[in-house]
Amino acid sequence: MATYLITGANRGIGYEYCRQIQARGDSAIAVCRTASNELKALGVRVEEGIDVTSDDSVADLLARLGQTQIDVLINNAGIIKRVTLEHLDFDSIREQFEVNALGALRVTQVLLPRLQVGGKVILMTSRMGSIADNTSGSSYGYRMSKVALSMAGKSLSVDLKPQGITVAILHPGLVQTRMTNFTANGITPEISVRGLLARIDELTLETTGTFWHSNGEILPW
Repeated sequence: MATYLITGANRGIGYEYCRQIQARGDSAIAVCRTASNELKALGVRVEEGIDVTSDDSVADLLARLGQTQIDVLINNAGIIKRVTLEHLDFDSIREQFEVNALGALRVTQVLLPRLQVGGKVILMTSRMGSIADNTSGSSYGYRMSKVALSMAGKSLSVDLKPQGITVAILHPGLVQTRMTNFTANGITPEISVRGLLARIDELTLETTGTFWHSNGEILPW
C-alpha cells in the first residue's frame, strides 16, 4: 500500500485524488487550510490549517507527519484570479506566484526527508502555463505562476534524479470544478484524476520532468 500526500485536498481535483486513492486501497493524507465536510466524510487522514505560503505552517506539517514516509507527493494547492492588461493587479499576481509556484516548491523541499528512492513528486500545473500554446493572452498572474511552477518541476527532476525520485508536471485538463465555474465544456474530476493517476503510475526515471496532459499527451513548453 502506497502513501500519497495531497495538498489543496478539500475540494475539486484534490478531493477526487483522495477519493480514488483510498478506493484503490492506498493511503491518502489530505492537506488543506480548512477541511470540507465532504473531505471529512471520506475517512482519510486530514491535516488542516496548513498554508503552503507559510514557512512555519509547512514546517508544522512536517512535524505532524512524524516518521510517516510518503511515496507520492501531489502538490495540488492552487488559485486562479483574473488579471488582464487593462486591470493589472500586481498584488494578485504576487499572490498567485506565492501559492501556485513558491508554495509547491516550499512543500516539496520541506517534505523531501519523507521521500525515499522510488518516491514521486507531482506538480499540478496547467496548459495555460504553456508558452507555445498561449494564443489567447491575458490571465497574467495565473499563466506566469504556472510557467514558474513548470520550471521548478524541471529543475527538481534534474536535482532529484540521482536520489531515485521522479517528478511529473501534470495538466488535469479542463475540469468541472469551482475554479472553472463548473464549465459545461470540461471533463469531470473523476475522469481527470483517473488519467492523472495513470500518468503517476507510469512515471519512471526515464520520463521524469515531462509535462503531461492527464490524457497522456505530452504538452509543449
